[in-house]
Amino acid sequence: MSDVTSLYDEDFFLWSKAQADALRSAARGATNQPIDWDNLAEEIESLGRSDKRELSSQIRRVIEHLLKLEHSRATDPRPGWIDSIVDARNQIEVVLDDSPSLRHQIEAILVAEHKRAARKAISDLGKYRESDQASQVRINAAAYTADQVLADWFPPEPRPDGE
Repeated sequence: MSDVTSLYDEDFFLWSKAQADALRSAARGATNQPIDWDNLAEEIESLGRSDKRELSSQIRRVIEHLLKLEHSRATDPRPGWIDSIVDARNQIEVVLDDSPSLRHQIEAILVAEHKRAARKAISDLGKYRESDQASQVRINAAAYTADQVLADWFPPEPRPDGE
């Protein structure tokens, strides 16, 4: 098995970047093939970027639901939020199995996605009058580690008095 084929099986994200670079390099060479090299390279590269987008989306979903679990006193939606987190964590696992090099980007993705997740959690909690200025500040200030987002961690249930 060639190194390129092996890379395809081991890390799709890195493979797509390498193939896009190889296509761009080939485009600079002489060929009489009617191939749209630049757009072909861009499309191959976008396949790898889709894994990164999927990882970002699932991380955002986990953060959003962790925030709701931590900051909502509601009991009925909790099982659904937990199920959503478990499903998202499974999807993250699939993406990282296909593209393990994306593990190096998790910290940056956590930072980037927290604002989006917080905005959505605040909006959702606001629909049920569970979002005031103080809770919004707490939600925006919350930060989860990669271990909390990716592992089996869940925040403790909020106390009935809301603290």
